[in-house]
Amino acid sequence: MGCLLLLLMLISARVTLVVLWLFTNLVDRAFDGFVVPLAGVILLPWTTLMYVLFWSPGGGVNGWEWIFVALGVIVDVGSYGRGAMQRRASYA
Repeated sequence: MGCLLLLLMLISARVTLVVLWLFTNLVDRAFDGFVVPLAGVILLPWTTLMYVLFWSPGGGVNGWEWIFVALGVIVDVGSYGRGAMQRRASYA
């Protein structure tokens, strides 16, 4: 399961989140309801994926685990910035 999850993560965080949501209860354990994870799949997929993977029952995300969630934020913001830079370069 771990190797398949890693392979899916390399392909796409969105695909990985949808597969986790459909075939496991990890997303349901980490979030109450479906609005926040759905927004996460659309807007911040790496951040949501890291939060889901490091969330633990009774404790949530603790200590060093927040570093991985922060790395997810950096990857998401970086992908938006890279897309904006590419669009700007294509107009020049």
